[in-house]
Parts: sequence; structure tokens; C-alpha cells
Amino acid sequence: MQSPWEAPDFDDHEVVHFVTDAKSGLKAIIAVHSTHLGPGAGGVRFWHYQQSGDALADALRLSRGMSYKNAMAGLPLGGGKAVILADDARTKSPEMLAAYGRAVERLGGSYVTAEDVGVSVADLVAVSKVTKYVSGLPVAEGAVGGDPGPHTSYGVYLGVKAAVKRKLGRDSLDGLHIAIQGAGSVAGGLARLAAKDGARISVADIDQARAEKLAAEVGGTVVSTDAILTLEADVLAPCALGAILTEQSIAALNVPIVAGGANNQLATPEDGDRVQARGILYAPDYVINAGGIINVASEYLGDADQAGVQARIEKIPGRLDSIWDESETTGRNPAAVADAMAQRLIGRA
Repeated sequence: MQSPWEAPDFDDHEVVHFVTDAKSGLKAIIAVHSTHLGPGAGGVRFWHYQQSGDALADALRLSRGMSYKNAMAGLPLGGGKAVILADDARTKSPEMLAAYGRAVERLGGSYVTAEDVGVSVADLVAVSKVTKYVSGLPVAEGAVGGDPGPHTSYGVYLGVKAAVKRKLGRDSLDGLHIAIQGAGSVAGGLARLAAKDGARISVADIDQARAEKLAAEVGGTVVSTDAILTLEADVLAPCALGAILTEQSIAALNVPIVAGGANNQLATPEDGDRVQARGILYAPDYVINAGGIINVASEYLGDADQAGVQARIEKIPGRLDSIWDESETTGRNPAAVADAMAQRLIGRA
């Protein structure tokens, strides 16, 4: 594995921890990008990486994204992220989760962990047995916290509506075609909300059965994972893994809007210019998908009730509008505008 300082995605990260626990088989990376606004907060991803360098790149990009996401959401939190390197069999054990929790505890609160791809609320409960620096735990009905997925979905849904109003001049999703990449928690929540408004849903997922189940629930259509990015639709909503907007995929897009919940959708900074050059309106991912961290942060900080969390999530469309306004004024693409705004907030302008 190359030195973090030489990695293309290293962005003056404050600390990068490489964690091993031979007894449990744990191999993990915890990256803290910034604590300028508060402790670095972000989920832990459990994923099988073909190469360890891919895991490092993921941790670096995701932690930087969390710095920007938390800053743009107005939260008193910095940015951090962890990845647990799964083996071919995706072996996950209580011992491994405990070892990960101990690693988080040793950081003394500079990193607060939460749920991400491959990690469940039950996994976080196991982690919480050995560290208090964890959020997204089960809560009593009506209390703030728990699964961040529905809150992320709600924010993405509001962001999609804002994009539709901006680009298409429509106040409703009724009759529009939304192509959703992914069929997990966030994708499912978005599909249900959009379908309730009368939108037509197409969905693709590497898990065919999961895609079929979601499509049946919302009266939608299943398409192949290869076809979803070239489908003619009103909105493409990437809600799976990142780096899907590349020079090649952008050239083949057949939509006026890209607005979805996946992190790090742009493979490179230059891809923001490519999307804009196609005349496609892009919703910066860490702005539109901040609903989950808003909920998790409110649970950890204890500074809002359910109504307060919802009110904070409902500010997402306004933030997107301010980004799009500046983009139109300056000619810079929305992703670059959002990055500059976030960098100012974390003292890195």
C-alpha cells in the first residue's frame, strides 16, 4: 500500500489510522479529515476491496466528503470515515466488531462512528459495548436517532424535487420518470416517496431479487445495472456506490438531472465540468444526502427533537438553490461551488 501522503485522495487529513487485530481478523482504516468544527463524524463501511489501496482511497474520499457534508449541513462536527476490509467470504464476527470498537475508543472522541454500507444497526450495538463514540443506535419510538436511512431518503427526495423545480420548472414529480441506481435503504425510501407523488420508477441493483422486490412495491420497472446510467428519464438518482460519473458514463447520460444519495458520485473533479457541459443539473452528493448525518448528529449531540431534525433536513433544498445560484453567476460547476463553500467553513479556503 502506498503512503497516505502520496495517495491521490489525500487532502491534508489530520490523521489516518491503520488498524489490525490478528485475533479477530480485523483490518480497518480510520481516516479523520478535519476536526475544525468538532469531532470527525462519519460511518464505517464493511466492504471487500480487491486491493488495499482501494480501501485507503475510499476512506480518504469518504472522510473528506464527511467534512464537507457536516459543514454544509451546519453541524458542529468534523469529518471522518472508517472502512473495514472484508475478506472474500465477507466474514464478520462479534470479535471483529469489538476490536473495531476498541480502536475507535482509543481515539478518545476525535472520531465518532456510525452506520454505512455493510454495517447494520445491530453491528453498531455490538460496537457500542466497547466505546461511547458511536451514534445511530436503536432508540425509543419518537426519539431522535436510530437508522439514518429514512432521513437520508427524505433529504434526497426533497433535493430531487428542488432539482426538478429548478431544471424542469415543475412543482411536482407526478408523471416524471426517475431512474434509481440501487435498491437499498436510501434508494428504497426515495422510490416510495417519489412513487407516492406519482413518479414512474425504474430501478437497478446488483441484487436482482432486491431490485424486483422494490419495483413490485412501487409499481416500477427493473432494468439492468448496465442500462440504468443510459436510460432516458427525467432524473437519474445514483443511490449505490460512488465514482459512477466518469468521462465515459457522463457522455452516455440521457437525463437533464442527476440527483441521488450515493457518496462521491463524481470519479474526478473534472467530471463536474463534464456534467455541466452536457447541460445536466447536478445536485452535489454530500449536500443532498445529509439527512442521515443530521439525524445521527442530533442523536449524538442531544440538541434536537424529531421536529428539529426534520426542520434541519428541510433546509437541504435551500442549500442546493444557493449552490446552483452561485454556479449560474460564476460559471463554475455546482460540485466545485459546493467544495469551495465547504472549504471556507472548515477553514481551508
